[in-house]
Amino acid sequence: MADVLLKERTEEGILILTLNRPEAMNCFNFELLAALSDTIREANFDNELRCIIITGAVGKDPKKSSFSTGADLKERRTLSDDQVRRFIFTIRNTFTAVEQVRVPVIAAINGYAFGGGTELALASDIRIASSNAVMGLTETSLAIIPGGGGTQRLPRIVGIAKAKELIFTARRIDAQTALRIGLVNSVVEPEELMPAALEMAREIAKNGPIGVAQAKFAINYGMEASLGVALPLESKAYEVTIPTKDRLEALAAFAEKRKPVFRNQ
Repeated sequence: MADVLLKERTEEGILILTLNRPEAMNCFNFELLAALSDTIREANFDNELRCIIITGAVGKDPKKSSFSTGADLKERRTLSDDQVRRFIFTIRNTFTAVEQVRVPVIAAINGYAFGGGTELALASDIRIASSNAVMGLTETSLAIIPGGGGTQRLPRIVGIAKAKELIFTARRIDAQTALRIGLVNSVVEPEELMPAALEMAREIAKNGPIGVAQAKFAINYGMEASLGVALPLESKAYEVTIPTKDRLEALAAFAEKRKPVFRNQ
C-alpha cells in the first residue's frame, strides 16, 4: 500500500510533505493524521531542517487536483460518537503542532481545500495558492462546525466579520478572492506552484535558523498577548540569538563581504 504521506528532502534543508491519498482527494483519516503528526514532531529535533512545504498529491485527472478536502467522510460514517471525538482531538492537535513546529511551514494549495484542508493551510505560516484553488470552511453545510482550529485561526487572519460570513454560509471561494481578503499570500499558475513555494522556502532557508525560529515564536505568541506582554516576549526571543555562533558568523561574513554559513548553533 502506498505511503499516505510522501517526504522529499532538498539539499537546502527543505522538507516537502505531500498528502498522498489522491483517490480520496487527500482527505484526512486517522492514518494520514498519525503520519503527519509523527513527522511534524520529529521536525522539531532536526537541526538541519530549515523549512517545510505541505502540498497534496495529484490524481489521475490534474484538473481535479486537491490539497485536501478535509475529513474522510467515508471513514466518519463508520465511527462511533466517541471515535469522532477522538478524531477531532487528533486533527486539532496535529494542526496545532504544524502551527508551533520550530521551522516555518508553507502550504502550497493545489486545488480543492475544504474543511480540514483549509484548516491545515490556516495553521501554516505562509499560504501560496494555485490559480485553480478553491477554499472554504464548509462544515456548517454538514450540520457541524470547523473542528481543526478554523473558528479561531480564520478570524485572526481575515477578520472576525469576514470569518463569520464564510463559516456561517459554508461558502467556497476561489484563489483570487482568497488573495483579496488576505487568506493567502500569493496566487500563481498551477505549474508555478511548487517552484514558487520552493523559491520562498529557499529565501527562508538562507537566513539564520535560530533567528527565524525565534521570530516565528515571537510572532505566534505575541499575537495572543497585549503589547505590554508581547514586547518583553520579543526581547526574550532576541536574547536567545545573542550568544549564538550564527550571529557572530553573520557579523564576520558582513565584514568579509561573503555569504554567511549558518549551522543552527
